[in-house]
Order: sequence, then structure tokens, then C-alpha cells
Amino acid sequence: MVSLSKTIFKAYDIRGIIDKTLDAGVARKIGHAFGLAAVARGEKSVVIGRDGRLSGPELSASLAEGLQSAGVDVIDLGMVATPMVYFGTNVLEARSGIMVTGSHNPPDYNGFKMVLAGEAIHGEAITGLYQSILDNEGKVAAQPGAYRTHDIRAAYLERIIGDVKVARPIKIAVDCGNGVAGAFAGDLYRGMGCEVIELFCDVDGTFPNHHPDPAHPENLQDLIRCLQETDAEIGLAFDGDGDRLGIVTKDGQIIYPDRQMMLFAADVLSRNPGEQILYDVKCTRHLAPYITKHGGQPLMYKTGHSLVKAKLKETGAPLGGEMSGHIFFKDRWYGFDDGLYAGARMLEILTKEQDPSALLNALPQSDSTPELHLHLNEGENFALMDKLRSDATFPGNQQIITIDGLRVEYEDGFGLARSSNTTPVIVMRFEAETPAALARIQGQFRDVILAAKPDAELPF
Repeated sequence: MVSLSKTIFKAYDIRGIIDKTLDAGVARKIGHAFGLAAVARGEKSVVIGRDGRLSGPELSASLAEGLQSAGVDVIDLGMVATPMVYFGTNVLEARSGIMVTGSHNPPDYNGFKMVLAGEAIHGEAITGLYQSILDNEGKVAAQPGAYRTHDIRAAYLERIIGDVKVARPIKIAVDCGNGVAGAFAGDLYRGMGCEVIELFCDVDGTFPNHHPDPAHPENLQDLIRCLQETDAEIGLAFDGDGDRLGIVTKDGQIIYPDRQMMLFAADVLSRNPGEQILYDVKCTRHLAPYITKHGGQPLMYKTGHSLVKAKLKETGAPLGGEMSGHIFFKDRWYGFDDGLYAGARMLEILTKEQDPSALLNALPQSDSTPELHLHLNEGENFALMDKLRSDATFPGNQQIITIDGLRVEYEDGFGLARSSNTTPVIVMRFEAETPAALARIQGQFRDVILAAKPDAELPF
């Protein structure tokens, strides 16, 4: 038996390593605590699902036992993509759901993404589950909840295929990295009228081919090669649980999510003129002017899929997105992040063009870095970020945005340093019009970080 550790309760979800910080016993306790929280909100049922990880069936069964012991009825969707659990909380008789998923983490990880009474919980709501476990050990409901299975596949696919239409037939390549999206992506896009080349769409929790994370270029090389060697026009890639989308053009260019958001924003604003479009602090500086040009109001916000989802609900914005690849459509959809659905919406836009890659490659871009990580000791990241926010000074007349860390806007680029909410790192990203400007901005950030922490081992 693994003893319960507070460290698995993260800012946006619960995440641990199998047989070290997470096992069936811990899953049962989490189910019980979440069940009590659901009952307190007047909820009677909870939807659950799991991705393709080897530990999924055992964790999912124990999670269900915990929920039932709190008096909650369980609707088990079986092996599904994370967005299908979210879909279930919108179309079934339950507004709460838990997905058992390790997302894009290595095979020995697993965890839980949660929706409580229609809201993606984060921060104190998640750490509160840890306290609830300690406070309510052994307190079971007089009447345990019921359990039933439900196949949501057809309803999910039909809902998308019935609404999202391609303008012409198109041949696409889809790389699911052996993640759970592979069980659904081919049928979804064929159902829309596409011809589909499937790469690594057999679900295998050991991820034998490459890691299922389209945020990193090394995981897209097989897809790039497939586009070079076949007559497929465009490539779609998904993370391990299907809530994030990667896109590759015919000529092998990676279209990162902040540029995907430009096309999505223009499309959504054509039906929702004047509305706010939400995006996180890691996104390109070209996104805000693009939104404005297409009649929308750009709204920059904190990073974190649960935070963006909550802000989307608060503002009523029809679209939100993150650099990490979580895209949230409220326009024609339910407001949750769904990589499979985002892929469908992208194909709807791209099939209006004879050359989809030309449209994607023409989107504004600058020289930029990937995410860079300054690795620190546990808790040190928050202390360093506080120090930077209070003490750091940048030469010139820059605009300094402190909504999430420190984003400094220059005439010719931006620099960002923010504390990760899930691991002890400072995340950095830089973008500029020229390599010289990029080097200058990075140099200024290097100076202020080393002033605050002289022994920092910077990744640039």
C-alpha cells in the first residue's frame, strides 16, 4: 500500500507515479473525497473514464468504489479520451466527472482530471480533497451509490460529425503516439469525409514509438516524414489523452497552438463579432493584433487548462486557448478543451482552401524559443518568482505584465518567466523580430535572474 502524499495534489489535477505515490488504495480515497464534495454540491452521479495506460483499469475500478462509498452513482465510460468525460458531464445526467489519465507524462505516471458540478476544479479545490481524505477516513454513506457502464462513443462522434463539415474531401495523416485518441480519431475524421492515414493509433500504454506529446518537435518527426512520403495534405497529432492538438504542414512546418488560435479566432469571430478571445501568457505577441484585426477583444490570462476554462466561463468568451495546445470552444461546443474536436474545426477551415499548408504557413510569426526550464528545488520557484516581480528592473520603456509571472513586452519582441504550478521550475519563453533582438531580450532576463539567484543554471 502506498501512503497518501500531499505532493500528488497539483494546481490543475492529481498526478503521481504508480506504486510510488499512486495506487488503487490512494485512488479509492480520492474517489471517496470527491464523492463527498459532489454530494455537498447536490450532485448524485459522477462520470468516470480512463486513458490507455496499463494502470488505468485498476485505478478506475478503485476510484469507482471510492465514489460509491460516498453515496454517489458512477457512470463508467471505460477507455475514452479525456474530452469524452467532459462531454459526458454535458450530455448525461451528471455534471461531475473524473478522468483517470497521465496525459503526456511517462508510462509509469497516472492521475485524475476532474470536473465538479460543471466546473473544472483547480488550486484549493484540489488540495482540499487531500484534507477531506484526512478528515473523513472511514466515513461511508449508509446507502452506497450504484454503478453502471455507458458507451458514449457513438453520441460523441455523431455530435461532431453532425455539426462540423469539411468543404471538400481531403487526405490527412493522424499521429496519436499510441495514446487513447487513436481509438477514435480515424473514425471521427473518416466520418467527416476525410481519407485518413493512421500512425500509431493502436492504443498501447507503453508508448513504444514516441512520446504522445505534440508540444515537442521530436515527437512529430514520424508525422513530418509521412507527409513527405505520401499525398496527405496535412498532419494532426494528439497527446496521450486527446485533449491537445498538434498540426504539421505538408512541407514539415509545425504550427504551434498560438498560431492555430489565429485561424480559430477569425472563424469564431465571424459568427461572434466583438467578443473576447482568451489566451495564455505564453502565446505569441502576434495573436492579440490578429484578434483585434478580426473584430475581437484579446484577453491575456494565466496559464493552466483549469484556469482558462474557469475564466472562459466567467467572461462568456466563445474561444480560449493555450500555448500548450488546450483549445476551448464555446462557439458550437461546450467550452472544454478537446484536441479531437479542435482538429475537426481546423479541417473545416482548411478545406475551404486549395492549399491548406499555404494558409497555415502565412500566419504571422517571429523567431522564438521553445519553453525553457530553470530547474530548482521544491518551492524555490515561487520564492524566486516573487523576488523577480518585486526587484527586477528592465532598461527602457517596456510594458511589464504580471498576471502570471513576468512577461515583458518590447517593441520588437517579448520575454516571459513564470513559475510552473506543477513542478519546481521557472518556465521561460522568448520571441523577437530578429535573432539579435532575441539575444538582447534573453540577455536582460539572464541579468535579472542572476541578480536574484547568482548560482542559477540558466538554459540559455
